[in-house]
Amino acid sequence: MRVDIAWWDLDGTPQTIDSLREHLREGAVAAWSDVPGLRLKFWMADRQHNRWGAVMLWEADRPAELPPNRAAQLIGRPPTHRTRFDVEATVEGAHMLPRLDGLGPVFTPTA
Repeated sequence: MRVDIAWWDLDGTPQTIDSLREHLREGAVAAWSDVPGLRLKFWMADRQHNRWGAVMLWEADRPAELPPNRAAQLIGRPPTHRTRFDVEATVEGAHMLPRLDGLGPVFTPTA
């Protein structure tokens, strides 16, 4: 398995964590649900350091064709940092969640 990590430093860009969260609410998450070989993708935000990113866990190498990188389009540049790693081991701990998809503040109704 492989893992890709990408994040943007948002300082000096037209986007905020809140605007990117809204972008996910508008359907960007669903575009990834049928990507071949993708085991898990999660988006992350670091308000303290004004960063936004994603982690993708792949069964093997990622496919050549992926959904458009809308975050890069909205932010106006490619990720500040992008790294790829081999996964050496995995474990899933004891938890009460039946599934991981559909979790996070993006899926919490806004007032």
